[in-house]
Amino acid sequence: MEDRSLIERLARHLAAAQPDDWPAKVEDAASILALIKEPDVAMRADGDAGTWGTMIDAALRERWSLPQPGAKAGESGGSDEEGEIRLTADAVGHDRADWVHLHRDREK
Repeated sequence: MEDRSLIERLARHLAAAQPDDWPAKVEDAASILALIKEPDVAMRADGDAGTWGTMIDAALRERWSLPQPGAKAGESGGSDEEGEIRLTADAVGHDRADWVHLHRDREK
């Protein structure tokens, strides 16, 4: 059994109808992971929300090592949440998962 990252496994699952096109589903997989980063009430009652968030961040960072549609051979990276703007691993600061962090103090 291959040891694939969670984000790659999600992308491959999302591309089940077209298995060779799984790299096109990496951003969708990242969006799913971003959605589940904040645990719900039942999850918080059963476990450590901080550890969960750290684990999701680790899974999201793996997206930078996967092939991306439109990228040159050997080039890693991703795109913004809408998939419109290509981002390199250095485009969003030192923490390559920080694009998904919620900044509640800035929300209104």
